[in-house]
Amino acid sequence: MALAIFDLDNTLLRGDSDHSWGQFMVTQGLVDKALYSAMNDKFLADYKAEQLNISEYLTFSLAPLTTLSSIELHHLHALFMQDVIEPLKQPKATKLIEAHRKAGDRLLVITATNRFIIEPIVRSLLIEEFLATEPELINGCITGNIIGTPTYREGKVERLNVWLQEHNESLAGSYFYSDSINDLPLLQEVDNPIAVDPDDRLRQEAQQQGWEIISLRS
Repeated sequence: MALAIFDLDNTLLRGDSDHSWGQFMVTQGLVDKALYSAMNDKFLADYKAEQLNISEYLTFSLAPLTTLSSIELHHLHALFMQDVIEPLKQPKATKLIEAHRKAGDRLLVITATNRFIIEPIVRSLLIEEFLATEPELINGCITGNIIGTPTYREGKVERLNVWLQEHNESLAGSYFYSDSINDLPLLQEVDNPIAVDPDDRLRQEAQQQGWEIISLRS
């Protein structure tokens, strides 16, 4: 049995759930349309350019959630799943997950996106274990603060190493599937790094390293 690790956004999903949540907040009238859309797009561009300030982005993205109750957040996320996430799911991703499940591999999603957004998504993919950026909760409400290390770039490796120790696991025979050059630190740690519909920088790196390149796009 090996550990099969998956990035979520633009890997298992045909889109970015974090950026899509920002767009969803705009359509729901919960944030200023012009300002929030512009900043949401800027942070996505920074991410693609490997220039994202993760602390600034988390402050921005979590701020609207602090004004909503847990009931309101649950209702909004149900709409988000139905209207936004379901169309982003990919049959080939489902088949890939099932192939690893049938092989007896242990499935784990690691994503920089926060737990509130991704937990229902990961569960809907029938994956039980995940590592995500952890928003602080007090009385069920999101405070806007983060607990621990965000699962971003080297933070994914740091959080995974802690998880491996806690679960008595190793990276022997492990796989990691990702689309982004930002995941290079973790791709370099596993036995089987696989670039999935990669961005230009990751495609170039994968070709140089002789890593497998696949597409999950239908």
